[in-house]
Amino acid sequence: MNELELKYGCNPNQKPSRIFMENGKELPIEVLNGKPGYINFMDAFNGWQLVKELKVATGMPAATSFKHVSPAGAAIGLPLSDTLKKIYWVDDLGELSPLACAYARARGADRMSSYGDFISLSDVCDVPTAKMIQREVSDGVIAPGYDPEALEILKSKRKGTYNIIKIDPDYIPEPIEHKQVFGITFEQGRNSLVIDNEMLANVVTENKNIPDSAKKDLLIALITLKYTQSNSVAYACGGQAIGIGAGQQSRIHCTRLAGTKADNWYLRQCPKVMELKFIDSIRRADRDNAIDLYIGEDYMDVLADGAWQNIFEVKPEVFTREEKRAWLDTMKGVALGSDAFFPFGDNIERAHKSGVEYIAQPGGSIRDDNVIETCNKYGIAMAFTGLRLFHH
Repeated sequence: MNELELKYGCNPNQKPSRIFMENGKELPIEVLNGKPGYINFMDAFNGWQLVKELKVATGMPAATSFKHVSPAGAAIGLPLSDTLKKIYWVDDLGELSPLACAYARARGADRMSSYGDFISLSDVCDVPTAKMIQREVSDGVIAPGYDPEALEILKSKRKGTYNIIKIDPDYIPEPIEHKQVFGITFEQGRNSLVIDNEMLANVVTENKNIPDSAKKDLLIALITLKYTQSNSVAYACGGQAIGIGAGQQSRIHCTRLAGTKADNWYLRQCPKVMELKFIDSIRRADRDNAIDLYIGEDYMDVLADGAWQNIFEVKPEVFTREEKRAWLDTMKGVALGSDAFFPFGDNIERAHKSGVEYIAQPGGSIRDDNVIETCNKYGIAMAFTGLRLFHH
């Protein structure tokens, strides 16, 4: 099959719509269930490239949670601590495979953004991963294969309409790619440059020490950025992206947005948040919303007018700004990647507030000296990669 008709394009009024291969070549995918749409395939193909690269770079199973052609989360399959199992709502699932751990991390880092995601898996989907996906609100999944039992579990989602795509893991696209905008065809070489530890060799700060674990996190951040709508910044820690700022017009806004998401990830691990007592009937999505409000500036909305009674068993104590700052001050060892150079030291100042100790960015700003000086002030190790990662 070299063509697949879609229901519509980005929006329902954009018809006709299809995906196809030129010159009579076969599509490298097979739809095993459901009817994926235009945006589903955009997420699936970008997400698949991301997880395939993550596995090559780290040697571990990888997963990503995509929304609207940018990742909400990306991770490799490191084991989960009890704390992470609890905040990702997977502590009741028993033993988790490395692939399941990867998806738990990718989905769990920013559960608000991952709601209704499209999932990409680097490895054959196994039963533990399928069981995790089964109970999340998601549009579909792409993987190089599915265990028979896992496939049946996934087919039961959304009353049998869940989108399941199998992709040929050996497929390599043509080196030249094309895209049309306003009836005009753009042509460019595909971004096939390999991201690896060699890109972290040029450390320009006084602190030259980037341990192997931090290098792995920097690779995760950079590969994630390669498939994130520019401008973009990614914070990573412990084998996963913990905050992604995508599609902003200024770099400081990327850094702030991603930093706020990273802060929220860490605040959810604070004992005061983990000890919140929810009523039994509340859904996971409503718990996520309540936690987001509780740790954010709108926490009074949760407590006001008795609204808390629809969420919590007992009225939670106010999580003060001072308490939150004190907890965030214990956040350490975070890595940060940027898809283009930092033009000012203010980005470093913001990153430092979220525990960033390692940075990888292209360099090349006329104010590189100011950025390096700011890193030196906080003992941050920063590598210049010389690689711009714009994705549009």
